[in-house]
Amino acid sequence: MARTAFLGLGVMGFHMAGHLARAGHQVSVWNRTGAKAAKWKKDHKGEVAKDPATAAFGAEFVFLCLGDDPDVRTVFDALEPSLGAGMIVVDHTTASAGLARELYERCKAKGAHFIDAPISGGEAGAINGKLTIMCGGEASAFAAAEPVMAAFGKKMTLIGESGAGQLAKSVNQICIAGIVQGLAEGLHFAEKAGLDAAKVIEAISGGAAQSWQMENRWKTMVEGHFEHGFAVDWMRKDLRITLEAARDNGASLPTTATVDQYYADVQAMGGARWDTSSLIARLTRET
Repeated sequence: MARTAFLGLGVMGFHMAGHLARAGHQVSVWNRTGAKAAKWKKDHKGEVAKDPATAAFGAEFVFLCLGDDPDVRTVFDALEPSLGAGMIVVDHTTASAGLARELYERCKAKGAHFIDAPISGGEAGAINGKLTIMCGGEASAFAAAEPVMAAFGKKMTLIGESGAGQLAKSVNQICIAGIVQGLAEGLHFAEKAGLDAAKVIEAISGGAAQSWQMENRWKTMVEGHFEHGFAVDWMRKDLRITLEAARDNGASLPTTATVDQYYADVQAMGGARWDTSSLIARLTRET
């Protein structure tokens, strides 16, 4: 069992840290708002630290699960004095590849290791311990961290060197954006054509059109229920990071850029906290 610190007890991190504790790891947690950390302590065996440096001190693995680049940099600045030789910092935040490379170098200067490890699977995946984790960093550090991450991850893949995990997460979000928009348009078309959506999905879901989004979201999309997953605000943050990376590497992402603007429309409709399947709402609104 490992000595771990978990920094950031949001929608995902709260459950991920809980899985570490249930697996028997020693867990010290920190959260920006103390009330969330206190609630975690009531539900799980572990300690609540007063600050990131205290949580990280003496840990073998330090896990971060935060919001955006500025949050990660602020927390890393705070924990950096506690970095020691051999320590492995694993960042599950979806952040930029550039930041991942920076923090890798800062860890390396202290004899520590850094893995960028963004996650996919949503809150349900975190609750069930079934997250997909895309990693960038050194193979030896990944090999050491993999059995610990297995407490909350069902599939962990080392994509490449530092930053590769974050870039792989961008690929994930690019694909999701296009799939959800296509599904929204298909369901919208079915409605306008007077078709029974349930029968249409039954007919096509076993073929080439099948997707996780179709299987899990078509019904709630048709019903206009958008409280089931990853929020639009967070998706737009991820797409911003993706489009910035595309500008740097020369990738052409016309569909992704368009869907990003469609999500901006959803935000303007008051759907900032709706889940990403809410793309269909802007089609319904326009008719």
